[in-house]
Amino acid sequence: MELNKLISESEKVRVYESDGKCVKVFKDPREPKSVVLYEALTHSRVEETGFARIPPFEEIVKIDGNWAIIYRHISGKTFDELMRENPSKKDHYLEKMVDLQIEINSLNSTKLSRQTDYLKRSIDGLDMIDDVKKYELMTRLSTMPKHSKLCHGDFSPDNIIVSDDGVFIVDWLKAKQGNASADVAKTYLNFCLKHRTESAEKYLRIYCSKTGTSVEYVHSWLPIVAAAQLKFKRPEERELLLTWIDVTDYR
Repeated sequence: MELNKLISESEKVRVYESDGKCVKVFKDPREPKSVVLYEALTHSRVEETGFARIPPFEEIVKIDGNWAIIYRHISGKTFDELMRENPSKKDHYLEKMVDLQIEINSLNSTKLSRQTDYLKRSIDGLDMIDDVKKYELMTRLSTMPKHSKLCHGDFSPDNIIVSDDGVFIVDWLKAKQGNASADVAKTYLNFCLKHRTESAEKYLRIYCSKTGTSVEYVHSWLPIVAAAQLKFKRPEERELLLTWIDVTDYR
């Protein structure tokens, strides 16, 4: 398999296009099999919900000693690219994003990992906040409604691709069953972390208008999802996230 066309790269993986396939190669040859299998299993369970806007998973292979996951390649432009190329149509794409997120959240998957469990583990493992703050966050999380709705977990414009065959959503590693408003709060957070606060506010207003959800309710999830994001220990995010985990700000 020729891996000449690099599409994207992160700390842990390189993603290539090869013969109509999207090949996600893990950089570390010691990457645990459980990590690779978990991603493939999560993606497959999303497919099993009947959601049609997901590139099909094909196989797991080893390439030169490194694990790789192969999906069907979706060729096209992301919403992020389209927003930047057509700033006058930004609101249009934000509304389409909301429609897609509502479509995702309308499905249920009791086979996926639980959003609540993930958030608990993430907060409990933090070493940059004290036990009092952890207790406040855990208490708030325990009072939140528990759902089994399909949640993408990292829904953002760069994970939405417009192709000749329609619109597709990629990067389902963080998909969970859980509360849709927590998923929306994470999207809001993603916008803000990229210094796109105006888009974050517009997105939230559109979502709440279309679903009848109160802005205050989505805001109540922000300290929780911000704390969970701290687990990645990204220096450029730390200051903003720490300002958002103060529960009293959202009462």
